[in-house]
Amino acid sequence: MMQYVSTRGQEEELSFQEVLLSGLARDGGLYLPKIWPRLSDDHISSFERLSYQDIAFHVMKPFTGDAFSDDEFKLMIDTAYSSFDHEAICPLVKLSKNHFLLELFHGPTLAFKDVAMQLIGQMFENVLRKRNIRATIVAATSGDTGSAAMAAFEKSDLVDVFILFPKGRVSDVQQRQMTTWGRSNIHALAVEGNFDDCQSLVKQMFNDHQFRDTIKLTGVNSINWARIMSQIVYYFTSAVSIGAPKCNINFTVPTGNFGDIFAGYVAKKMGLPIDKLVIASNQNDILHRTLVTGEYRKRDLKQTISPSMDIQVASNFERLLFELYDGQVNFIKKAMHELAQEGVFKLSLEALNIFRDDFLSGTTSEEMTSETIKKTLHEFGELVCPHNSVGLAVANGFRKINDSVSMITLATAHPSKFPGSVKACTGVTPMLPERYHDLYSREEVFLSVKNDFREIKEIIAERTSV
Repeated sequence: MMQYVSTRGQEEELSFQEVLLSGLARDGGLYLPKIWPRLSDDHISSFERLSYQDIAFHVMKPFTGDAFSDDEFKLMIDTAYSSFDHEAICPLVKLSKNHFLLELFHGPTLAFKDVAMQLIGQMFENVLRKRNIRATIVAATSGDTGSAAMAAFEKSDLVDVFILFPKGRVSDVQQRQMTTWGRSNIHALAVEGNFDDCQSLVKQMFNDHQFRDTIKLTGVNSINWARIMSQIVYYFTSAVSIGAPKCNINFTVPTGNFGDIFAGYVAKKMGLPIDKLVIASNQNDILHRTLVTGEYRKRDLKQTISPSMDIQVASNFERLLFELYDGQVNFIKKAMHELAQEGVFKLSLEALNIFRDDFLSGTTSEEMTSETIKKTLHEFGELVCPHNSVGLAVANGFRKINDSVSMITLATAHPSKFPGSVKACTGVTPMLPERYHDLYSREEVFLSVKNDFREIKEIIAERTSV
């Protein structure tokens, strides 16, 4: 049976069900599988004939162990992806020779978070009903996680959802997707601060064990291993569709919190022949600077037209540190303490070289992001959102150096989620899908709150049904 360990090393090993409901480890760490399952080349090759849903079962089953029967898990997968509006779930679009765009925005809230969240909703319902318990989900969002979580749990009578988002720092569409549900179990809190502030508040709640236990707190941010696990699948489906495992593939991932690209790292550990994983950053380029200098140093957060990437503290980087340091938890605890107290920690040369073996990185200016949106429409007829543009700009830079290995760039959100930015670049207003035809006429309901831990705790405690 698959067991999970904390990156801080002070927790007992847990089963998948326990990790799913726990979210963040009680010692402040993040959960990882004790061992990485490996898929043979023959097994991966067999995916060429399978549907996305079938491949998802094969890729994720080793991680869930005996948490669900095969029939249960297959039904959850089928139900989760029945809400997507494309038969392929995550279709691949060819841009040019050896360059492809992986569209991850065909779910109910038009962003890649749906790929994991719709399945997490199914898994939570299964486990909570079996155990006859309720749960309270509290999550921070830089724009897309919040609405994806709300969509996954909107009909649940077992879960209350509280989403903290940075006030004035998400797009109007993103905000309305979180504030117009009209459901008694769905709560949107606009925090006076940035995403890192929201994320810090959530982590403080998890580390307040009395509060955590009282409200049955759990999380669905990418701190929850199930999020990463669900995102591994589209690395396999896309790579196999263009020739893997018979050839190597590169992936470029626009990322701020390091979760989506860490899923690609896991896919590589499982046997998918990925040559390089390219970190694409906007002006909040802490991950890029870390790869270049070996120093993880926070700077002032900049507000950009790609707001979901406006992050300085990439939670999932801790999972990679666990790998780079071969599970040496003392270093991780020391590094996380230094980051909290001094805003910086340094990688050893050995760890930095291991990091560079698997990853490349690049960063874009606001001007380059805007120009790439315009250029992508002109050259390929593809309208992309600012986050996708960051990825494409960085990918194009690397392809100028070496285009012999196929590159897949992840398109993480539908352009209609950022209509103002896209129109400013192209003169074209991206249209929302029909399901959102009345988005701007729906009543918004949300609570504006200060960046105050005690106040937000009280608000959640008063409104939870646990």
